[in-house]
Amino acid sequence: MGIKDNIENLFTGEISRNTNSAIITGLLFFTGWWVLIDALCVDPKHEITTGQAFIGVFGTVSFIMVNTVKNSHISEDNMSENGTIIARVWLVVGFLIGFSSIVAALWVMIADYVNNPSKSNKYGVAILMENVLIFTANLVYKFGRNEGLWPSY
Repeated sequence: MGIKDNIENLFTGEISRNTNSAIITGLLFFTGWWVLIDALCVDPKHEITTGQAFIGVFGTVSFIMVNTVKNSHISEDNMSENGTIIARVWLVVGFLIGFSSIVAALWVMIADYVNNPSKSNKYGVAILMENVLIFTANLVYKFGRNEGLWPSY
């Protein structure tokens, strides 16, 4: 199935579950980063610091970590006991980084923007929305795909 077939299927409504999750994930991930980039571009006072903008990078690292683990790697049917443990630890650490980025964004929004009347709240909301959208894309891509059609390695 080539690109032409995928484009035809997109317009005929015969889209697979994996294609749907990839499209939704891409839109969520793009929108998350675009919200922060837009806030940085319209920020004449430079109220967003590099450390605050760097929280989204951790969300992106979480996205990569979580989605590099196949479901077959963490299942009970996996023959490699050490490989299963390593994959599960990798997955948990990836989710912890994702949750931590949301908590850090919420903390920054409240501590630096809500509690400081001299700064606009829209920058704190942009940082939080970026990380929430990236984590939502993370969940959609991890649990929205059907891995049964993938080749086994």
